Amino acid sequence: MAVTILTIDDSKPLRIFVERTLSAFDCEANESNNGFNGFFAIERARPDLILLDVVMPVMGGLEMLERLKASPELKAIPVIMLPSPGDHAYMEEIKTLGADDFLMKPFTAEALLEKIRSFVTLKARK
Repeated sequence: MAVTILTIDDSKPLRIFVERTLSAFDCEANESNNGFNGFFAIERARPDLILLDVVMPVMGGLEMLERLKASPELKAIPVIMLPSPGDHAYMEEIKTLGADDFLMKPFTAEALLEKIRSFVTLKARK
């Protein structure tokens, strides 16, 4: 069964970058543009891993992370936060709220794959 990864970020170019990076693997890449819509995407996709932006409209990543980790059904899903350089003020809160890891923007495809592989196994498409 393919790994399912959900990217929640208000930057469409970043979501496309993640999808293209994962396209070489037997992986289902899903996306959402904010935390509020992200919960609907979680219901549909049942991801094995979530890549989560910090600052977004409607519901930001910190609020979403807090809700995810408080939910008995969702707290086991690993979350890699994707902070921007301007998000340094949130780093302690990211750790306190229970993020499993983080990857500072901007990042390379190789760095993204390295982080993802620390949580799930990616198999090349045949």
